[in-house]
This record gives sequence, structure tokens and C-alpha cells, in this order.
Amino acid sequence: MGDKLHTIFVCSDSVGETANTVVQATIRQFNASQVQVKRYGSIRTEDEVRAIVEEASRVKGFIAYTLVLPELREMMRQEAIRNNVNAIDIMGPMMQAFIDTFKDSPKRKVGLLYQLDEQYYQRVEAVEFTVKSDDGKDPSTMKQAHIVLIGPSRTSKTPLSIYLAHKGYKVSNYPLVPEVKPPAILYELDPKKLVGLTMSADKLIGIRTERLKAVGLPFGAKYATHERVEEELAFAKRLYKELGCSVIDVSEKAIEETAGIILAERA
Repeated sequence: MGDKLHTIFVCSDSVGETANTVVQATIRQFNASQVQVKRYGSIRTEDEVRAIVEEASRVKGFIAYTLVLPELREMMRQEAIRNNVNAIDIMGPMMQAFIDTFKDSPKRKVGLLYQLDEQYYQRVEAVEFTVKSDDGKDPSTMKQAHIVLIGPSRTSKTPLSIYLAHKGYKVSNYPLVPEVKPPAILYELDPKKLVGLTMSADKLIGIRTERLKAVGLPFGAKYATHERVEEELAFAKRLYKELGCSVIDVSEKAIEETAGIILAERA
């Protein structure tokens, strides 16, 4: 892409998280180290739309937008054409497909995804539960959890738990260590609730080595040796078989991808 800094504008009449997610997923498909994302949220006026499009034109960037109000979407479309700017409507085609297929009309109210409704409070409760249940702090919470993640240290249990919690799922996670007998409650749970995480030995060694550096511990610590990692992975594999749970190799998977697999299995 060269050395020039390229700019993508994310615009919304709400917070812009939907458009930003699509943009970030797109960026990952390219060697895009010279790309910056500029976000503009809570857009309410045509003047704001006009100013953003003119800025995009000056820097030769493009726009990804989610605008619920039809007048703002139309203004964006017209200004983009006038300024020769590529502008991608993330939400419009989906809303139109809903209208055409189900013969329904949208509420045309911004920010509905983030309103303080029952689902919002369920997400808050899920996050609080998940934080309390992180890293085996309270194994008794596993019975109340929607999902229980188990796996050796540094197999992404905590970030995956928090990600799922933000989607409204109560998650408990437990670190597996060969010298520590797993809690009996694991054997009492429905195997469909359990998810075993694993990773290639080389990948796990690399992650643990970086962790040792971060906390100032010596490189040769047992925690990151090939023998120790293989031992832990083998222990986890045997336990997963005993429990009859699903197993996901997270070696080359982003948190979002692993979460998608877990939720698809629950559908």
C-alpha cells in the first residue's frame, strides 16, 4: 500500500460500533499498517455529514456509515457522489431487505442497540458474574453459568469469557493444572455447557515466554518449557475426553471466531 497514510471514516448517528466492526474485519484482510480509522458518532445534522464527506475527499479516503434516519443516509449518498468519495452504507441494505421481505417498517430511532432495556441489564449482570467467576475463583458458580471454559494457562479463557459476557452469557472459567485435581462439580455439569480450550505446544510456549518477559521472570522458567507445556496439554486432553465436552483449538483463532464457534454449538 506504500508509505502514505490511508484513512477510513466510520460515521454513525449512534456510537458507530457496527460500522467499526466491519471496517476492522476488513482491515485485517490486508497488509494495512498504513491505515487509520477516524470515527464520528452521534451525527445529527446534514452539515456534519457534509463536513465529513469533504474531509474524506481531501485526504482521498472512504466512508463506512450506519445512519438510521433516511434523510441523513440520502445526504451522505448525495454528498459522496458530489465529492467523488466512496461511501458504503452498512445498515441501509439490511434494513431494506427486512422491509421488502417481511413488509415491516423500521422504528428509525437511533441508538436502539444501546438503550437501557432488559437485555442491557442482563449483559451487565453477565459481566459481573463472569468477573466473579474468573480463573477458578469460585467453582460453585459453574452451576449458574451458561458456559464453562476450561483449559491450561494462557489459552485465552479470560478474554473469551469477558467477550461472551458482553453478549449476555454468564461464563465461568477454570485453569487446568496437572498437580491440582479438577473440582468435582465439573463432572456434574451437562457436557454441553463445558468447552475445553487447547492450543499447539509451540504457540502456547511463545505466549508464555512473552508473559514471562512481561512480568520480569527468567526465560528458562518451567512454565514455558516444552516438556511442561506438553504435559499440561496432555492432561487437558485426557480430562476433556473424560468429561465428554467439546474441544476448540484456539491456536490461530481470534477471540471473536472462537466465541462464534461456541455460540453456534449452543444454537
